[in-house]
Amino acid sequence: MSSVIITLVTAFVTFIVFLIGEPIVRWLMRVFGFYAIVEEGTCHVYVLFGKVVSVLNEPGLQLLWLKMGPQAFVINWLGKRYVLDMRLDQQYLRSLPVNSEEGAPMGIGVWYEMHISDPVAYLFKNTDPQGSLSANVSSATVRTLSNMPLEDMLTTRHIMSRAVRAEVSPKSEAWGYKLGSVYIRKVHFRDVNMIQQIEEKVVNRLRQVTSAIRQDGSNRVSIITNSAERRAAVEFAKANAIRPRIVGAALQKIGQDPEVANTMFEILETERMLTGQSQVTYLPKGHELLSQMLASSQEPGADGKRSGQAVSSRQ
Repeated sequence: MSSVIITLVTAFVTFIVFLIGEPIVRWLMRVFGFYAIVEEGTCHVYVLFGKVVSVLNEPGLQLLWLKMGPQAFVINWLGKRYVLDMRLDQQYLRSLPVNSEEGAPMGIGVWYEMHISDPVAYLFKNTDPQGSLSANVSSATVRTLSNMPLEDMLTTRHIMSRAVRAEVSPKSEAWGYKLGSVYIRKVHFRDVNMIQQIEEKVVNRLRQVTSAIRQDGSNRVSIITNSAERRAAVEFAKANAIRPRIVGAALQKIGQDPEVANTMFEILETERMLTGQSQVTYLPKGHELLSQMLASSQEPGADGKRSGQAVSSRQ
């Protein structure tokens, strides 16, 4: 029974030691400079009595006593450690004032990247490397892009970006802050009145172009319509000209046979009588008196004229 109690007490004490003592031991080892953990994308710079003792830029567990020697045990007490972010950073400068060659007030938006290339120079050669780099990019943009032709300023952004980067890079590298990509993202007019005038000119130009397109379309339609009407009139005139010849030739061919000609004329006469408004009365042949009586019995019509009546004798 006593051995079980001893085992439980030992396990409990071991658990307490590892739970509380292990973090305390690791903290004491870090405080006395036995080791340091460098995270990914960071750099540790150790300074002792105003002198850079070591620069750790490799991520992972670093044994300080192997890097610095005996100075590692007092570096956290008598010295100072700087932790720098080595990752790529970005910044955007909005509406930098630039005047074109024509005198137009323009605004330039510059986007650029930067990262720390030399930790020691970044810490001690410039008190504000990031602000100095931003000021240099701004001044280089104004100095490089001023007095450019307005057309080039609006169309050649890649060339302008390369010019700004070439102007800033040598100065930034001296401070340990390397400039990456530079890109002119936006070129715009800063004068509100000028923007309104340009908008009005563009609108007026669009209206002129639209009117010209409509007028050209109307002219083309008129030309096509007139051409079609002219060709139709020519064809109708040709048809009217050749119609008498065709009809005369047909009648001449029909007149060669008297029986066919008489039959055709009788048919035409009958058709005309059927389509007309006259009345047809059939009488027996040889009754002339009856015909005279019918003719004399006709009364005037409503319009004061005698209505027509055709009298035909039946064979």
